[in-house]
This record gives sequence, C-alpha cells and structure tokens, in this order.
Amino acid sequence: MIILTFDIEEWFHILDNESTRTEKDWINYEDRLIANVERIFQFLEMTENKATFFCLGWIAKKYPEVIKRIDKIGYEVGSHSHLHQLIYQQNRSEFENDLKNSINFIEDTIGKKVRSYRAPGFSIKEKNLWAFEVMIENGIEIDSSIFPSNRQHGGLRRSGIFGPTLIEMKGGVLKEFPINLWRSGIGKIVFSGGGYFRLIPYLFIKRLMINTDYVMTYFHPRDFDEKQPIIKDLSLFRKLKAYYGIKGAFTKLQKMAGEFQLMDLREADALIEWEKVEVIKIDKICV
Repeated sequence: MIILTFDIEEWFHILDNESTRTEKDWINYEDRLIANVERIFQFLEMTENKATFFCLGWIAKKYPEVIKRIDKIGYEVGSHSHLHQLIYQQNRSEFENDLKNSINFIEDTIGKKVRSYRAPGFSIKEKNLWAFEVMIENGIEIDSSIFPSNRQHGGLRRSGIFGPTLIEMKGGVLKEFPINLWRSGIGKIVFSGGGYFRLIPYLFIKRLMINTDYVMTYFHPRDFDEKQPIIKDLSLFRKLKAYYGIKGAFTKLQKMAGEFQLMDLREADALIEWEKVEVIKIDKICV
C-alpha cells in the first residue's frame, strides 16, 4: 500500500524561521503556488493516479480556485492547518481556532466535509497529544500527523505506531495513517517524502518501497520547483534541507509512479479492515 499525498502550501511556508514565520511576513514573497500545483495536476493526469491534498485554510482563502479545482477533478481535500504554525508552539485554544478556520475556509470553498488532517511539520509531541482530541471534537476522522521518530519539528519516537492504527481517547476514535519508516539494524530510515525523498537516491528508495508493506508519501509543490528563490536568512543546514535535490525530485516522482501502484487516502481507508487494526489508547502513547 503506497499512499500518495501532497501538502498544499506556498514555497515560503518554511517552519521555525523568523522571516517566514507569520502571515504578515508572507506578503514579502512572490506567489508560485498556482504554477507548481498545475504541474502536479498534469503529473496525476499523465500517470492516471489520484492523491489526497492536505491544504492550508490560508490557501483556500487566497486561492479558492485552486482548492475548487482539486475537488472538481475528484481528488480528496483535507486540512493542513490554517496558518501553518507548529502545534507545540500553540495552546489548545489556539490550535482549535486554527483548525476550525482551516476547516471552515475549505468547506465553504468546496461544499464538502473535511475528514482528514495533517499537522504542519508533523508537530505533535508527547506534550500536545490533546491535539487528537481536538481533531475528533471538530469532526476530523483521519489523521496523518504522527512521525514515529525524532525530528526537528516533532516526532513521537516511542509511540509504537508504524502503520494504520486506531487512536482512542475520551470522546472517540481517530484513524491514524503515520509516516512510515524502514527499520533495520542501523536504525530507522525515512524515505517517502519531503527532503528525505529528495536526498536519497531513487534506486535506494525503490528498494525500500519494494520491501515496505505500508508507505505514506508526503510531497509539497516546492519540492519540484527548481526556480524558486532561496530564502537568504536560513542557516546553511536549513538551506541544504530546503533546497537539496529539487532538480531531480520530479523525475524521481515520475519513476515511482511508473513502477508502483499508488492510491489516495480515501482508497486506503476503504481497503483497511479497521476492525482488525490495533487500537492504542491515547494515555498509552509514549509511556
């Protein structure tokens, strides 16, 4: 099972960086989203694939025509927050307000219920597991925010969640589709999206995909935009992380689509026998 997803945000939505932190900073950067998303549309049409699009509410507000087109073509639209902020830098009320705004803007745009969510930067940690409860309270049924390893902006290394899982907490149950890992004697390897996909040679990615039962991809329009400007105040490490491998990333994506069967989150959800899936209580995560 290889699930194809795209996080729909602008090229300058880089987390934890002063010059790109808030909405008031974003007016300083050029718009590149429409052309970048169009390339994704063409790729999906050419390869006859479907994908789930996790969209910012801010994108639905600024580019409603883009969100409408995603839905009209028949692709699934989920939320990727409203203003692309790290959840662990928010309190519960701030997170809920952001989530509600994203849902409202997207639902008003496409006239359909938003069922799925992905946190910016996979920014759920042990200290903000209440985010799952807030999702359920606001009608989210499917989440793809768990990153089962340490990372710069989050990660639940000890969660034990490496594939589709039911998360149970007071108030309900959430279907979780985490980011996948390749676990070996040398450690855990992430390879299925973002900078990891751009960094790792395709032949290695192919080998890992062949030997992995569950793969959750996550791509951004900026991952394939060779002509995007470089944000000057990023550190050398952040520049490497943000820009390395962009030139060859689209070719890798095309190869992957030519060699593997891909599906969207909606199809994956329908295929899983949820009554047989492990149920994890929220208070047991990371204990």
